[in-house]
Amino acid sequence: MLRKFKKMDYVIVFVLVLLMGISITSLYSATQGTKWDGYHINMILFYIVGFIAFFGMSLLDYRVLTKYALYIYLGGLALLVFVMFFGAEINGSKGWIKLGFTSLQPAEMFKLVLIIFLTYVLVRKNKQQLSFFQDVIPIGLLAFIPFALVMGINDLGNALSYVIILLGLLWIGNVKISHALIGLVLLAGSAFGGIQAYIHYHDEISAFMKEGSRSHWLDRIDPWLMPEESDIAGAGYHTHNAKLAIASGGMSGEGYMQGSSVQSGRVPYTYSDSIFVQIAEEYGFIGSSILLLLYFILIHRMILISLESRERAGPFLIIGIVSMFLYQIFENIGMFIGLMPLTGITLPFISYGGTSLVISMASLGVAMSVKLHGQEVEEDMPDPHAHRPRTPKHA
Repeated sequence: MLRKFKKMDYVIVFVLVLLMGISITSLYSATQGTKWDGYHINMILFYIVGFIAFFGMSLLDYRVLTKYALYIYLGGLALLVFVMFFGAEINGSKGWIKLGFTSLQPAEMFKLVLIIFLTYVLVRKNKQQLSFFQDVIPIGLLAFIPFALVMGINDLGNALSYVIILLGLLWIGNVKISHALIGLVLLAGSAFGGIQAYIHYHDEISAFMKEGSRSHWLDRIDPWLMPEESDIAGAGYHTHNAKLAIASGGMSGEGYMQGSSVQSGRVPYTYSDSIFVQIAEEYGFIGSSILLLLYFILIHRMILISLESRERAGPFLIIGIVSMFLYQIFENIGMFIGLMPLTGITLPFISYGGTSLVISMASLGVAMSVKLHGQEVEEDMPDPHAHRPRTPKHA
């Protein structure tokens, strides 16, 4: 065990400690004097559990996870089905299981579950190029099942993360370039056509959504696609005030605990989904850039680990984890600067949330496990290219 601790990537550990400091101080600034006052203390406890999960997953051989991937996947689906019928509703999403003093969010947990299971499926293909009908479609269906379940509980942010994880793993899983290009063109065309249809037929779509009790989707999409027509006092209130707060931060920010919009409560959920707004307003462009630099270092170190791995499952796991983090970072920040629709997605390692933080830490632990155990298969096997003494012909 001591040997494994010595092999750990302590750059990742150091970055995690810095992110913990940013998270706790930001939460204190965003919640002091409000009904959420004290959440920074809870976050310290979450980080303690998170570091236990990180080091625990690091020391565990990740091949154990892929060995039991099917059972992990089925267990994750069972939790999603359970929460669909019996889950508690928080902030408009019926996706929580109450556990006394805390709560569990299965949709967050399933991101790591999906990475492990799709890795298991793709590794079994044994480097063969993926066939569209025999491989891509069945694998897509495996990701669509949890996607549909999570959409059913009104959790667009986590549902979309499953799609990004799928695309990232299909790419490294040796999908045909022609299939990837066709899929990209179809996806881009569908997105462009859907956006244009939404804008031109907005009144009809709005009426349909309201009749089907789906008006919450309008509150998410309208401020993104039609910000000029969105009601600033209604659906556009969140994103409009978030943009003003980010802009007011300027280059160096308004100062710690001095953010005019955050401290006055004009930006909702600054302790969770909107935590980046607090950072941008109080620390400015410089503080925001430092945060993004820390994310870049984490992702860069994980990619280096995947390149050094001699075992096939390791790189799959890491690319899935990298895809998950890249999506969350881009979506969370993008929705407050007008690039993405408003969804309930957390900023990794910064936003308040026990399940989100522990799963993110456990995911990094899996990446670290690849570093600690990803060399063992090849090291323990004889090198087929090693020089062997020749046997005399007449021996």
